[in-house]
Amino acid sequence: MFVQAIRAKVKDEAAVQAASDKWQKELKPGAKGYLGVTSGVTDDGRSITLVRFESEEAAQANSERPEQGEWFNNELAPHLENPQFFNCNEVHLFRGGGDDSAGFVQVMVYKPSDLQAVRDLTKMFEGVADQRPDILGGMLSFATDGTVFDCNYFTSEADARSGEKQEMSGEMQEAMQRFGQIAGNVEFLDLKNPELR
Repeated sequence: MFVQAIRAKVKDEAAVQAASDKWQKELKPGAKGYLGVTSGVTDDGRSITLVRFESEEAAQANSERPEQGEWFNNELAPHLENPQFFNCNEVHLFRGGGDDSAGFVQVMVYKPSDLQAVRDLTKMFEGVADQRPDILGGMLSFATDGTVFDCNYFTSEADARSGEKQEMSGEMQEAMQRFGQIAGNVEFLDLKNPELR
């Protein structure tokens, strides 16, 4: 799997949603290898879009379609500030990955000092999900510039906040401390009305 991540500041959320709807209706049928999308806008207007493809080649072929360029330049870009693109050719799923029934999605964005340590800690964190029925699944995407997009899908925001308050084992507390050391500055993008399709 390959993920293309797009970050931006949104000028007009309704216009961005209309552009997305148009893409799904008119351009999706010709996007070979397209698997799905997770996107949304935070309360303060930051947007994140994670588009899944079968391969990097499929994503590149989609980007090179003339109609894709026209749609982006004419329908979407005018409503975004400073869009940034990230190619993620390493993607890890847990609990089957994203879940389109999720009522709340949280994306953590960070640039860790040790990518392998993140991979190792993620395996440990997956064990916690077994005690957290609010966690439906997740997707960890590593961009070529070292940025990590850590996307977690929850039944609802209320369930997620309640789950966060659960007492953690000593081992998990140590893992969280280690994560904090290597992840550095973590940006949290809370998507209260995620687009999942």
